[in-house]
Amino acid sequence: MIKNVNLYNENIKNVLRENKFDELKNKSILITGANGLIGSAIIDTLNYLNCHENYNTKVIAIVRNKNKVLKRIIDYKNVIILEQDVIEKIKYEGNVDYIIHAASNAHPQVFVMDPVGTMLGNFIGMNNILKFAISHGCKRVEYISSGEVYGQGDEAIEAFLEEYNGKINPINVRSCYPLSKLAAECLCISYSEQYNIETVVARPCHIYGPTQTETDSRASAQFIRNAVNGENIIMKSEGLQVRSYCYVLDCVTGILTILIKGGDKEAYNVANNNSRVSIKNIANIIAKKSNTNVLFEIPTDSEKKGYNPVTRSVLDGEKLEKLGWKPFYTIEDGIEQTINIMS
Repeated sequence: MIKNVNLYNENIKNVLRENKFDELKNKSILITGANGLIGSAIIDTLNYLNCHENYNTKVIAIVRNKNKVLKRIIDYKNVIILEQDVIEKIKYEGNVDYIIHAASNAHPQVFVMDPVGTMLGNFIGMNNILKFAISHGCKRVEYISSGEVYGQGDEAIEAFLEEYNGKINPINVRSCYPLSKLAAECLCISYSEQYNIETVVARPCHIYGPTQTETDSRASAQFIRNAVNGENIIMKSEGLQVRSYCYVLDCVTGILTILIKGGDKEAYNVANNNSRVSIKNIANIIAKKSNTNVLFEIPTDSEKKGYNPVTRSVLDGEKLEKLGWKPFYTIEDGIEQTINIMS
């Protein structure tokens, strides 16, 4: 939960210093998943540009719970909010220039509790968005996929490029998320080929930041909640898995860069190449920034089912950087800002 709005807005200002999006002026953008970690931060960033840079960008947000979004978005008065699930036909009647589709179950415990809903939400939701885009004059659809689509890769590879394909076990219930994300990516490309609509795919790595939800069960989100509450950081594994991390507002500028500059039918990793650390190390960073300790606790069986089996999930962000994207925050600075904003 964002408590220090002024510091949060200062963070938005910082990430926009090297990343400009003039192409979005006087345009309309429909954003799904506006209650999520990434979706809410996208809307906050667009609202900032409207308020401080006179972008005059029309923002339409699709959410499943309107009351929640009113508590999450900093300035919702300038946003058209539609309450619906994307697995239903999109109800908005006006035309839109761009769509950013970020709606999805997005944390481990939900994957385990509702794997069917996770799969259908990703695939049917994508289909509904693409059908809406064709019938409502949309210039381009950007799908927010996931770095999990690379699966268990060759550990000898330093970082995954966009064309890499790793192993995903289809009979592991946890695979409901990466496999349905992959299927939705392919659906985007299929629509582009068959119906001549532009689509582009963003693959965020492990994203963290002050817009995390209260129910987010990812390790970094749990660690940050512990820190904000003045509690010790609870590790439930050895934490040797290595991940790419990216501060949520840097992720937002990456997504907006892909939206306006990415190639049609192309995929782009959203990853800060200077923020590659193990889960154990990020726990130690969070503990240091919050003056707490790291403790170990045995995980429950339910928690184990939700664990990502991939030992090394490091994404190469060079392709996105070549479009002109520049991340602002290091992992240390991003964690510090997150804790301060949420405190």
